[in-house]
Amino acid sequence: MTLPLKITYPAMEAKSVEQLPAGDNWQYEPKWDGFRCLAFRDGDESALQSKSGQPLARYFPELVEALLKLKAKQFVLDGEIVVPVKGRLSFDDLLMRIHPAASRIKKLADETPAKLIVFDLLVDERGRSIADTQLLKRRRKLDAFAGKYLSKNASIELSPQTRDLTIAKSWLRGAGGDVDGVIAKRLDLPYESGNRHGMVKVKRLRTADCVVGGFRYASEGKLVGSMLLGLYDDAGLLHHVGFTSGIKASEKPALTKKLEKLIKPPGFTGNAPGGPSRWATERSAEWQPLAPKLVVEVQYDHFTGGRFRHGTKFLRWRPDKKPSQCAMEQVTRK
Repeated sequence: MTLPLKITYPAMEAKSVEQLPAGDNWQYEPKWDGFRCLAFRDGDESALQSKSGQPLARYFPELVEALLKLKAKQFVLDGEIVVPVKGRLSFDDLLMRIHPAASRIKKLADETPAKLIVFDLLVDERGRSIADTQLLKRRRKLDAFAGKYLSKNASIELSPQTRDLTIAKSWLRGAGGDVDGVIAKRLDLPYESGNRHGMVKVKRLRTADCVVGGFRYASEGKLVGSMLLGLYDDAGLLHHVGFTSGIKASEKPALTKKLEKLIKPPGFTGNAPGGPSRWATERSAEWQPLAPKLVVEVQYDHFTGGRFRHGTKFLRWRPDKKPSQCAMEQVTRK
């Protein structure tokens, strides 16, 4: 591709905060429950790239086709891939797309086609990068782009936005279905690739993406009982921060095999299970270390003393996230 932004261009990221910022210099958008994605089009070529830098095109062939059908021949869009099922977004159906078999992916694409909800324009239809311009101007260009090219494309749609904090708070109160929070962006800043300075997010529920750094077998039998969670600090050390154990009995045999294939010391390179802590027990040392390959999203109530105060609730696997993106700053908000 000859676009001014390469496919490896990192997406702008959002920092987690407790409440939405107020002021005339902020734009608010729904936080969609899907996979973040940069969509590239250059003539007869198109590509979909996840926030972690992984190619997504093979998993969503219907979106590749939709991008190539647009009359605009060159552009880069920032958005979220979602899968609507019976009028609601289904993250479970979205996860099913990450499958090695092309035949399976095609079947799912036909049965539950994905959509790309776009909220930023980084390269315009003339092939010029506008990433260095203010969001205020980029959004105007995106609105014009959507009005000209997206109105007849059912697979790609424009995300709403508002500068009204009251409306944004109403989105947040209704979070939990298609929307799992609200994003706030500074109108006066350019697109800050890979940074979190000009964009923040507020979720209705406290969640964190964690590395599975180890696991424990159940007290009886040789099936997994709990997964041990880790977060990276600024020095790149993976610290044990808690566990999640809400694993369905029907899923334990397959999950146990999956985890056992990844057993590899040390598991955690910072604080490890069994280290000094008021929560340590006799069983703390009875765990299996894993290579840092798997990422899960969990719900939690409190984070104190360098770990989750109680056991967390397993929400879902996050194959779209790199383990290195699971940073401690998710739970140490300021």
